[in-house]
Formats: sequence, structure tokens, C-alpha cells
Amino acid sequence: MNQRIQLASLDDQRNADAREAVRQRISWPANLTPANVTYHSRGHALLIGTQADIHPAARALQGRGLASLTLLVIDPDANSLDSDPVDPHGANEPLIIQTLSREQLGQLRINGYLGAFSVQLDDGEAPLELARALIERDGFDLILDLAATTHTQRWELPPPGYVVMQWQNVEQRSDTLDDFVGLVGEFDKPRYFQVNSDICAHSTSGNIGCTRCLDVCPADAISSIQGRIESHIEIDPFLCQGVGSCTSACPTGAIEFRLPETRRQQDTLSAWLGAYREAGGQVPVLRFITHDSQDAERATGRVPAGHVIDVPLEELGAAGHDQWLTALAAGAAEVRIQLHPDMPARLSAFLTDQVAQAQTLLDALGLDRARVTLIDVADTAARDALPALTPLTDAPLNLPEPEKRARLNRVLARLAELGVPSGERVAMPAGAAYGAIEVDRDACTLCHACVSNCPTPALKSGSDQPALSFLEADCVQCGLCEQACPENAITLVPGFLAEGARETRHICHEEAAFECVNCGKPFATVSTVATIKEKLANHPYFAGEAMIRLEMCEDCRVKDVWKTMIRDPDAQLKV
Repeated sequence: MNQRIQLASLDDQRNADAREAVRQRISWPANLTPANVTYHSRGHALLIGTQADIHPAARALQGRGLASLTLLVIDPDANSLDSDPVDPHGANEPLIIQTLSREQLGQLRINGYLGAFSVQLDDGEAPLELARALIERDGFDLILDLAATTHTQRWELPPPGYVVMQWQNVEQRSDTLDDFVGLVGEFDKPRYFQVNSDICAHSTSGNIGCTRCLDVCPADAISSIQGRIESHIEIDPFLCQGVGSCTSACPTGAIEFRLPETRRQQDTLSAWLGAYREAGGQVPVLRFITHDSQDAERATGRVPAGHVIDVPLEELGAAGHDQWLTALAAGAAEVRIQLHPDMPARLSAFLTDQVAQAQTLLDALGLDRARVTLIDVADTAARDALPALTPLTDAPLNLPEPEKRARLNRVLARLAELGVPSGERVAMPAGAAYGAIEVDRDACTLCHACVSNCPTPALKSGSDQPALSFLEADCVQCGLCEQACPENAITLVPGFLAEGARETRHICHEEAAFECVNCGKPFATVSTVATIKEKLANHPYFAGEAMIRLEMCEDCRVKDVWKTMIRDPDAQLKV
């Protein structure tokens, strides 16, 4: 379970050879999504910055193939004029200069992406479209932001075509400008993700539930779109940059990579570890790392220790605690997540939260939390350190289920077998998709509004008699059942239950069926009929003897209404 390693028994070269055998035998699944998102940029550029920065930047960009240059100069100061100001008439391309006060800078509203930026000056009245006003176009194609320290509109991950730079950073100045002028033409990229609305826990029946994908996207590419009745999740393919945190945060698998599918990554992890063992490798440590970080290490000749197997990702958010725990359940001694410079704040927070969830689950299952750790940027000592513990198992892990939650439950069940579960409900980090519900039996009428709103199989109706059953392993704590309950009979109980009851369906509430007073057919529960009779006691349609209709099934109720109309055709007009 938590057996310590005898360091003298490890052979680094043997491990390195086993790692190479894995690479030769099994390739990490690549993103094979066809490039079906196209940007069209004609080179109409907008520059934003102070006079001291924007003038030399404009001069450096003149004559380099841009269609036009529009300068938004912040607070021009007559006492600090550039000794060599930009000449609006000496350029090969049209050049427009517009001054902005710092107050107006705060009123700028920028939306869009490469080839389609909308820049509005919103002063509380009718917003002014600057592209239409200054260059007679619908929008700008690309933006160079030299006022990053003062500009109030900041993205954690700017959209394609929006370049932020510090003009005083001389070392990066030339490369940044070269990249900027290169953003003219047509550019293709994959449509990274797909959304399955059928299993999305975001909204139903007008209620809002899970918002995890919205909370973790650093590119602000995900939106909640309000429909006629309910909302749904949409991902803007032009803003999406494949960070992957949304697919890792999604508890149901409603958002996932198109190609390769997320489950292929899990299958490959298990296959790699099996191949590593077959080749004679010992104490494998899986390091999740981006392609860029891996390439940078290789360029400097830094090779990880033989027992470290790299899992290359487009971005670290593409794998969350479900995949890290999969690696441990398949025989990895440890999992390490290699951080890299300039990570968006929301991605950093997401990874920290995911590690906290993984470590809490390991604690609850009686396993060492140190098996999952974050590695700081360029910390080669932590990267190459020998694991303190042996792998939990050398048995292969098969995940035949296609559903994300079902695969995760199988992983957790394997880890429970390998550990000593606490048998208690353990508090998880806020927002974690683990927990149960409490049902107030006195208030519940078994209307099953909760069942129809539950996006997973966690809640089910009874088959032979009115009942409500619950399976905690499938509950993602979206809260839709709690909001949908007309009797306020449901309360969420967050936390991970480290006990076998988590995987056992149990009855939350059941009642005897109410039988139709005419035909004897069971059609509702006793409490439901009683509640309806109480609420409709003063309704004219059910006045007097007509109240008995509430004790009839739907068929007998209609028949009774027709009999009344035959006896008294004007009866309906009196209601």
C-alpha cells in the first residue's frame, strides 16, 4: 500500500531503456482534429499605448505589410513629445492618430479575435465603434496593446490577434513585432472541443446548476446562452485555445476533446505503465508536461531521470485529477505536474484545486497524498527525485466504460481496494463534484421533478411502487435536483464518502400508491393526492362533489368530466 523503496535496488539505465521501449511501442495520442476554424486578417492594426511607447512602435511597423495603422495615444503630454514623432504622411499605409484620456481608456470595450475585433468607446451613451469611425471598417484585424499596465480590459489568455507587450523590454521587442506583422492572411486551427448537451449539468427547466467549465476557462471562450426556457453551454471556437481545463473540470464528460477523446489518454496511461513493467522498468513516475516545456528541456540537453515518463500535453489543463488517479491505479508510483512560466491565473488556480482534490481523495482512501504533486518551474531536483513509495499495484487497469464518471468510479474503486478507506465522509475542496443529498421524507411527495432534472443516473424513480432512489457515486453536486424540488425537500451534502455505500443505490423515500377510486389503478402517491387536494380546495372546477376527481386517475377524470357535461351542458360555463 505505502511501502518504502529500497534505493539501492534501482537501476537508472534500466529504467531509461524501459522508458524508451514504451515510446517506441506506444505513441501518445495526438490531436488529429481537422483544421476547421479559419481566421481572415487583412492587416488593419490598432495600437494602444502612451505617446512615448506608441510612436516608436508605429515607426517600427511602418512599411512592413500592414493595411493600416491606427494609434490610440493615451494622455499625450506636450512636455514629453517624442523627439522623432511618427509622421502620418510618411507611411506606406494609412496612419490615423487618435488621442484618449485615461478616463476614456477605461471606457474601451474590446471583443473579438484575429480578423474581427470590435473596439467600442462606451461613455454611457450610444457606444462608438472606433473602426467604423476612424477607418470606415466593421472592425480591426489585430491589436498591439502597449498599455498593459494601465488598460482596464485584461484577459488572462488574450484572444488570437491580441498582442500584449512592454515596449521597454528590448530583448523581446523585435520578435514580438515580427510575430505581429506575421498575423496577416488566413490562419487555420482545430475546433478543439465538442459539447454533448444531453449530459451537461449546467441547466434544465430554467434552473442553473454546474458552472465549472465557465469558472476555469482562462480564454473566456465559454458562455452560458439563455434560451427560451433554459440555458446551454457554448464554446466559441475562435476564442478557444485548447487549454483543456474545461474538459478536466466537467464532471459528466459533456465537454471533451474531439480527437483524441479524453478516454484515449487514460487508456494510453495504463498501456504505457504496462509496457514499462514488461520492459523491466521500476517505480515509474508520470510527469504531466506541455509540449513546449518538453521541447525547451530537450533544447538545453536536460534529460529526465530514467524512471520519469513524460506525458506530453498541449496544455496542463487537458488532464485533471481523474487522469492522475488513473495513473496511480494503473501502477505509477507518483504523478508530478510540471508547471511552466506565464500560466494564466485561472489555470494555475485550477491545477492547485485539482491537486487538492486528488490529495484529499488519497487521504480518504488511506493512501499517501504525496503521490500527486506540483513541480515548480525549472525544479529539476523535484522532477528527477526518486519516489519515496513503491507503486500501489502491477496489475493492468481496464476502463471499458465510455462515460467519464463511470471510468472515474472504477478508478476510485481500484484505489479503495489498494488502500484502507476511512469509512467517513471527507470534506472536499469547494466545488468538487462529490457528495450526497438529504431528502426530507415529510415534505417529499415523490413528484420526481428531481429525477427529470438530474443529468446523471444518480436519481431514479421506483419501478413497482412510488419511490426515489439515489446512487452517490453518480452525483456531481450540480444542485439541479435541489432547485427543481417544488417542496424544498432536497439538500445537498458535499463531501466524499470513503465507504462502499457510495457505490450502492439506496431508497431515499417511498410511499404506497394511491389507487383510483373508480378503477383501482395506482396513479400517484397518497401524499401527492393530499397535497393537490389541499392546494385546489377552493378552485371552482373542483367545488363540491367534483373534488372526488382529484382521487381519480387521468382516464377516469376525463370520463367524469364528460358525464357532467352530458348531464349539464352549461356546467363548464359556470366555472
